Amino acid sequence: MSFLSCEEMLAAARTQKISLAEAVLRSDLAESRLTEEQSRHTMRHLWHVMEATSREYDPAQRSRSGLSGGDAAKVEQAHKAGRSYGGDYLAEVTAEALKTAECNACMKRIVAAPTAGSCGVLPAVLLPLARVGEADEDAICEALYVAAGFGQVIAARATLAGAEGGCQAEVGAASAMAAAALCHLKGGTPEQCAAAAAMALGNLLGLVCDPVAGLVEVPCVKRNVVGAVNAVACANMALAGVDYAIPCDEVIDAMGRVGSLLSPDLRETGQGGLAATPTGVRIAERLAENDG
Repeated sequence: MSFLSCEEMLAAARTQKISLAEAVLRSDLAESRLTEEQSRHTMRHLWHVMEATSREYDPAQRSRSGLSGGDAAKVEQAHKAGRSYGGDYLAEVTAEALKTAECNACMKRIVAAPTAGSCGVLPAVLLPLARVGEADEDAICEALYVAAGFGQVIAARATLAGAEGGCQAEVGAASAMAAAALCHLKGGTPEQCAAAAAMALGNLLGLVCDPVAGLVEVPCVKRNVVGAVNAVACANMALAGVDYAIPCDEVIDAMGRVGSLLSPDLRETGQGGLAATPTGVRIAERLAENDG
């Protein structure tokens, strides 16, 4: 995809009188030289992998470090027992975000959407809708094109790498993509999708990347839940007509600038933030001893 701004992406949809998903698809075809059938087949394949990751989740499996695994099942059990807030959808979003992020920590197959560290956000908001028949596969794939469009613009204007921009560039970007996808699924306009993405990214501006022991587990797995829930809230606000004072492109640019200002200790080095707490240091030392 060749869009360098959200405004350019929205303008393509307006001038051609097509949906935002169609505008992203056409841009992708022009750049990739794939046929439409090939592009849609690839997108369906990515969706099928997301479904398989959830379906094949094993609550008994733990990551090599022992820091990740089994939490999604705890959330599901607590909800069934009536010990959670927010209804079925929120409980499923939480569990699905944990499932995919835990699978990543356990070295199983996931879709980097847009990164492995933020892989749980997008499937978390979509899988529950597909499961209850609120969105069929075609609709899901259209939403994924919308998500991809915003992700591509973020990559072009700023970064998707925690090592470069902090966790705001990973979970923040994934949350923006998910918010736009949800907005599109409910019939939101391209402008509402952009507002949803802007709100979602703006809410997570400045989020640091501070993995304990340098592993994509603590606090990364739980931040996927935050990104997913944030996406739902922002999509709801945008669909209600709530606007965002700062245009999406400007939010993305701000994220890029904030990332460049973050201390290197807060950009995936495992030297700052939660990684530098006494407990974080002890965990790193214990894991280092076990590997020695």
